[in-house]
Amino acid sequence: MGYFNEEHNLFRDSLSEFLEREVRPNIEEWEKAGRIPKSIWQKMGKMGFLGLTFPQKYGGGDLDFFFEVIFNEELGRLNSGGFVITQQVVQYMSTPYIYKYGSDKLKEKYLPGIISGDLIGCIGITEPDAGSDTKNIQTRAELVDDHYLINGSKTFITNGLYGDFVVLVVKTDTSAGSKGVSLICVDLDLKGITKNKINKLGWHSSDTAEIGFDNVKVPKENLIGEEGEGFYYLMNGLQLERLCFLPSNVATMEYALSVSLDYMSQRRAFGRTIDKFEVIRHKVSHLSSELEALKAFSYYCCDLFDKGIYDVKLCSMGKLLVTELHEKISTECLQFFGGNGFTEDYPMARMFRDSRVGTIGGGTSEIMREIIAKVIIDDVKYLKAKSNINSKENLINFSTDYLNKEKTNPSEAFDNYDFSIATKALVISDNTINTTIKHINQADDNGSKKSSSQVIRHQIAQMASEIECYKQFVNSLSNKLKLTENLDKEILMAKLTSMQLMDKVVSQCFEIFGNYNDLNDHPLNEIFHTSKKIQISNNKRDLHENIAKFIIEN
Repeated sequence: MGYFNEEHNLFRDSLSEFLEREVRPNIEEWEKAGRIPKSIWQKMGKMGFLGLTFPQKYGGGDLDFFFEVIFNEELGRLNSGGFVITQQVVQYMSTPYIYKYGSDKLKEKYLPGIISGDLIGCIGITEPDAGSDTKNIQTRAELVDDHYLINGSKTFITNGLYGDFVVLVVKTDTSAGSKGVSLICVDLDLKGITKNKINKLGWHSSDTAEIGFDNVKVPKENLIGEEGEGFYYLMNGLQLERLCFLPSNVATMEYALSVSLDYMSQRRAFGRTIDKFEVIRHKVSHLSSELEALKAFSYYCCDLFDKGIYDVKLCSMGKLLVTELHEKISTECLQFFGGNGFTEDYPMARMFRDSRVGTIGGGTSEIMREIIAKVIIDDVKYLKAKSNINSKENLINFSTDYLNKEKTNPSEAFDNYDFSIATKALVISDNTINTTIKHINQADDNGSKKSSSQVIRHQIAQMASEIECYKQFVNSLSNKLKLTENLDKEILMAKLTSMQLMDKVVSQCFEIFGNYNDLNDHPLNEIFHTSKKIQISNNKRDLHENIAKFIIEN
């Protein structure tokens, strides 16, 4: 499926040229200074690079979401997590709450300055004693006459030191639990606000702060939406926050592999360049295949968002997979550079530092797995909060399961490509995970269920995420086959990743089932034997090497 048209491509060229000229030469300076000058955002605003999907009446571009995908991809290629996160926080993590739920007065006050690059915003959720458990925050906002009186503290606030405003998560009713949570827009120059900079492992060019609020007076019209609805707004808004990580991280990983391949083609050891060593070639094949699959999944998730489809499960899966793989690739690519990778003279040191926060910020990997487990094991439904704007994203409020009936049958499309191995492996993985979910939801003789085990729940969530990712990879190749026949490398990648996933899923699910007196009576017995036949009949070593030839030598 083609997600980008000529207008998208022209925008990408323009943005890329600007970033190469105005940003990349200055990144090292900004990293050392621990601050990005506001002038660069103002230049980007003047060029029309900010507020791409916001309405034109506020200065935005009123464009589709794939312009935002391009924006994140091109920023990601700069290999500066600090630069990327600064505008991600503004464009996707704070401003949308004002736009979707704020009054017209709030929109008119803040949106034009945000889109022009004159205003930098942040989101104030995390507290010293409350992170992922947002409903237990302690920062309080008490309504007194025509203003709120705010007391409390926030921590790990990106843009908190130099930002202009914060979308602050507060308790307006301390006795109401999650129903007492509200959002208030607070200017950061008000009396009673204190800020302390946090020195971080990575993201050096962005500022992160602890912010204190001591009897801070904020006009009551700065309330975003309705009192007591803040938790609901947040749970919806976090999906966009997590989604924007996908294209930016994928692009950063592509950059990592590209510079690593270039380095390895020149670095010599034992009389040859190190890209000739089999173990390195196979590692490159493996990482590249995982990344190619994840890129397809990323576009799929972004396409659903662009269509207004709200799917908490897929956003959580995407965020989990992309941040875990980013950490893995940054580690492996640093290893490719050897001792040079450990120095600041080469790009991998910064990427290694910057990638580490991915599995923590925006919801930890553990929280992502728990959300996914609730959906696929407990059948929990997450509903979309209704905003005050007329938008296609308000029209659809159901799971993407309905799309399954429209999906192409991959086995028909790939007859001429010997692709049946990949599709069989995915079917086996899918059947295995579904059988296992049914098993863990059944009570034993004591009335207990394995689905109560957090370890098992997270295992299932991880495997289900990878299955969904590789299924969308296969579907994307099916669509591309209608347009081109030059997919030999990608089809090899699909075979490799699907077979590796099948091996992992069958093995782990066998462990989850536990002891059986007779293997022949095991519910996964037939699946187990079929999967082993597929593995024995297909040499993964050859797959790795053939993929390596495409990547390294072509």
